[in-house]
Amino acid sequence: MRNRARRAVEADVAKGAALYERAKNLVRVLPLMAGHCDGPEPDTTRLIVRRLAQALRRERRLGRAGHWTYDLNRHIALTQAWKAESEALRSAPRVRH
Repeated sequence: MRNRARRAVEADVAKGAALYERAKNLVRVLPLMAGHCDGPEPDTTRLIVRRLAQALRRERRLGRAGHWTYDLNRHIALTQAWKAESEALRSAPRVRH
């Protein structure tokens, strides 16, 4: 049963990551100041990935602790955003200084 549930969540995460749009989805899961998520340049994406990772760690801690504010839907949305942004960072052309 656990494996089936895990596969279902992983499929949902993959589907959501494929449909992810930064301008539309990021502001719903990660409160950022205006202008922090403008532009696809690698530095901006790196910052977003870092902040998403922090938010995911926080959400996992809440879940493990059984805290009443834990939200499975938020956890999935954060994971989808992190996966999409991480993939965008990996596929970004390398810039040499």
